[in-house]
Amino acid sequence: TFLVQHWLGAEGMPRRYADYANEFTALNAISSAGAFLLGVSTLFFLYNVYAALRHAPQVAADDPWGYGNSLEWATSCPPPRHNFTAIPRIRSERPAFDLHHPPSGAREVAGGQR
Repeated sequence: TFLVQHWLGAEGMPRRYADYANEFTALNAISSAGAFLLGVSTLFFLYNVYAALRHAPQVAADDPWGYGNSLEWATSCPPPRHNFTAIPRIRSERPAFDLHHPPSGAREVAGGQR
């Protein structure tokens, strides 16, 4: 849409005109079709947002996927004002995964080696 408008301006079409020369008709039609597609896609997007907010189930678990690896998934959902009262001790590459699956936890990092 906007690139075509740039081309029209480079070819000499003045701005803010309701009536224009016939030589600009094809590019204006392409630009109008692109603007229409943008509008329709925006309507689909807004419907998708509405449907997700209205009909999607609420997240009931702190880690809804069950395999979060980083510290974001180690706190409660929604997170409290201060996520952690103390700095958590990181003993592996996947600290949150280790909380949920201790037997299959990551290898311990000792002295920078695995």
